[in-house]
Amino acid sequence: MDPILLLVLLVVVLALAFDYSNGFHDAANSIATIVATRVLTPSQAVAWAAFFNFAAAALTHTGVAATVGKGIIHKEVVDVYVIMACLVGAVSWNILTWYLGLPTSSSHALIGGLVGAAIAKAGVGAVVAAGLIKTLQFIIIAPVLGLVLGFILRTVAEWLLIRARPGPVFAWSRRLQLLSSALYSLGHGSNDAQKTMGIIAVLLVSMKDQVPALQAAPDWLMPPSDLKSMPWVIVIAAYSAIALGTLSGGWRIVKTMGMKITDLDTVGGVCAETAGAATLFVATSLKVPVSTTHTITGCIIGVGTARRMSAVRWSVASGILLAWVLTIPAAATTSAIVYFLATRFWPLFPQPVQMVMNLGVLIGLGYAFYIWMQASRTGKGH
Repeated sequence: MDPILLLVLLVVVLALAFDYSNGFHDAANSIATIVATRVLTPSQAVAWAAFFNFAAAALTHTGVAATVGKGIIHKEVVDVYVIMACLVGAVSWNILTWYLGLPTSSSHALIGGLVGAAIAKAGVGAVVAAGLIKTLQFIIIAPVLGLVLGFILRTVAEWLLIRARPGPVFAWSRRLQLLSSALYSLGHGSNDAQKTMGIIAVLLVSMKDQVPALQAAPDWLMPPSDLKSMPWVIVIAAYSAIALGTLSGGWRIVKTMGMKITDLDTVGGVCAETAGAATLFVATSLKVPVSTTHTITGCIIGVGTARRMSAVRWSVASGILLAWVLTIPAAATTSAIVYFLATRFWPLFPQPVQMVMNLGVLIGLGYAFYIWMQASRTGKGH
């Protein structure tokens, strides 16, 4: 087998591994409120969220995928080393923050990885300034919009239910939270899975001229050069990976999101998830890759402040904010280092050695994810 083709396949697997880690890391976004309010058990909640993460494949367009594929860095800069370095930087940050229990943004880790690897290859001119600025703007817009909507919905709910009996309110809000969490999981899947789709698509298109096997690939596998549509194989693979990651759960982050920021009741859970879903659907319609983590965190804070300012544990929120600020620079730095090492040393190895190393990395990835899934089920490392 052509070693370059094998390397491309390895990077596709790495992209799906990132998608899995995205679902794993961001499971808290979809299930934290519904677990914190005890509407569902953790195992029920991750199954619920995973189903609707995958179901989003039937509802979404591919605008976010196109933005990630060609709207952050210039498509001409992309090669297999850029994407590999980008993914290593993003996955490394995901694993570190998962271990620390910090709800940081997988999306912005991916964006940081792209930018860092592209600059390492071709300088700052490799970055599409307008696309990056738009994404950076939504680092602020998404959580603020979520906060405002969460505050408004909680305030309106308090006003409407001021004379209602607690029993019926509790019963109906539990039912409504199933709906609101499903909507949020749809929004999460529709925005986040598209980012991996965009990464895989731009990789295949950029390497097509260098790999004869890709030139002969059928239309159901090879995306068009303008990235305006996605082959169904890439779509299904991306949504399956994020759904499986969500199904594995990230319990430590769930505790931070659902219990440490503020105390949530079922009405607050409905308000936070509804506000988050609305924000994500707006962003996806605008083709903007946003952070679902930032969004739901803003919603939870908005719901908490609607009760009273002291209901929010601001020390926890400030720690989360610091991790947000560090995400893009940390992922960018890591990916730039990986790009430098890969391009300097990888070509020095003979082709047979490269093939053996590729297979070794694949086996290592498989074993690492096995250990990761075992840890998530037993609670170790959390």
